[in-house]
Amino acid sequence: MTAKSLKIIVSGDVDGRLNQLYSRISNIQKKSGAFDMLLCVGDFFSPTSPEWEQYVSGSMKAPIPTFVIGASKKELLKYYSSGDGCDNITFLGKSGLYTGSSGLRIAYLSGVDATSAKDDDTEFTSKEIDSICVPLLSDSKYSGIDILLTSQWPKGVEKYGVAMDGVDSLQVGSSLISKLAVDLKPRYHFVGREGVYFERQPYRNHKVLAEGAKHVTRFISLAKVGNTEKKKYMYAFTIVPMSQLEHTELVKQPQDVTECPYTQQADVNQKERATQELEETSSQFFFDMNSPQSQQGKKRRVDDPDNKKNAKRPTQPTGPCWFCLGNATVDKHLVISVGNQSYLALAKGPLVPDHVLILPIGHYQSTITAPQDVITEIDQYKAALRKMYKKQGKAAVFFERNFRTQHLQIQAVPVEQDMVPELKETFTECAESNKIELHEIPKMSDLKQIVPAGAPYFYAELPSGDKLLHRISKFFPLQFGREALSSPLLLNMPDRVNWKNCSCSKEEEILMVTDFRKDFQPYEFNTT
Repeated sequence: MTAKSLKIIVSGDVDGRLNQLYSRISNIQKKSGAFDMLLCVGDFFSPTSPEWEQYVSGSMKAPIPTFVIGASKKELLKYYSSGDGCDNITFLGKSGLYTGSSGLRIAYLSGVDATSAKDDDTEFTSKEIDSICVPLLSDSKYSGIDILLTSQWPKGVEKYGVAMDGVDSLQVGSSLISKLAVDLKPRYHFVGREGVYFERQPYRNHKVLAEGAKHVTRFISLAKVGNTEKKKYMYAFTIVPMSQLEHTELVKQPQDVTECPYTQQADVNQKERATQELEETSSQFFFDMNSPQSQQGKKRRVDDPDNKKNAKRPTQPTGPCWFCLGNATVDKHLVISVGNQSYLALAKGPLVPDHVLILPIGHYQSTITAPQDVITEIDQYKAALRKMYKKQGKAAVFFERNFRTQHLQIQAVPVEQDMVPELKETFTECAESNKIELHEIPKMSDLKQIVPAGAPYFYAELPSGDKLLHRISKFFPLQFGREALSSPLLLNMPDRVNWKNCSCSKEEEILMVTDFRKDFQPYEFNTT
């Protein structure tokens, strides 16, 4: 039996312009056939809504079954008592769950986050959130709802998505709405109030590699009806209720899917209880091989993540760290560029002359534990290197090994453009030969959402956009990244797998740094 799809229209703030809205919908239905329902988010009324009386009296009738959520302004509450029995228009109320005969489930919450515990019919608190979520989440088979309607935006919805102009959800959004979205896992989440049209990339509702696939959520903000800027205020779509869909169809992941933007801070803090391992003395990178290393193997406590002063400060190494830029043991003649949070340096024993490292100036163990300002500047270095290598007819491969190391090092190795199609298969084959499992993770995924802090891993970013991840348990070949790139199909340098076989004199290293710095100069973003 084929499940029936529903045709739905969603509208932004109507602001009392009922005739304009329904005239537009009537025209749409003449061309495209009847729709099953109209859902209205934001404010349905304005302080003066003369057109409303026409619908209350029956002289005008809504051409489509219309469902309206509650008010977000006190002066609009008066209209909701006058709508009882209004033909084809249903007031859903302040909060709740609507289930249609088709099985479609719609959760809704009107109003704005209460500024105090004394909320009214235009404000909400955690009480309303619980009243919606608790009955649903108490069902062990609960997997999500079809549609969520809220007046207010969720806080932080832009994270991991495309940039948006005009609205900062951190200022206008509600963390309670974010929690509601996380708990309910809607397939669609519609909002109004802010007068903008914004359709975010869909985000996933599961943790990659840690949980089975779940459906994605599409977040859509709609502008006000009849706005002079001609911003989109209606959204038409078809949907099959999730209760009627095959699981494989429901959980299909679109190409542009991202991580869930609503990071649960409690989970993040719990993951920060990691200990760090010391860098092995045979590390391939730039340091003084004769420098004494002390205090090996001692574990230390991570600073309290709730302490803001400590959270902003890099952790301190348990012993001498040959990658902290302020350390006297660093071979500073290998440094190419220094930014505010990170720096670029020639790799010790490079595979090829333009093999470099991106490292944080402060002491951070991995990408997972590095703060956002560090990651942002590292991404700037990656972008600059991609441009430089492209100018040379090459492409960048980046990889990181967070295993037997105490300081984040991202290696950047250029390969010829014609090698790019062979990269993923070569890395996979190299992994199989070493009896390790290399997972391909979604291109729009965030490593911090997949790997807990302190967990060892190998991670590679390929020019094709593919991302490869191995969660290390016990054994892992320390030269794996070099081994894959040195294979016959790529660089064909089997004798250069071990960095020790590629050592150069200090004079040769200085010459390579000078040449690289000259090539990198057009892409250098640090002006001082």
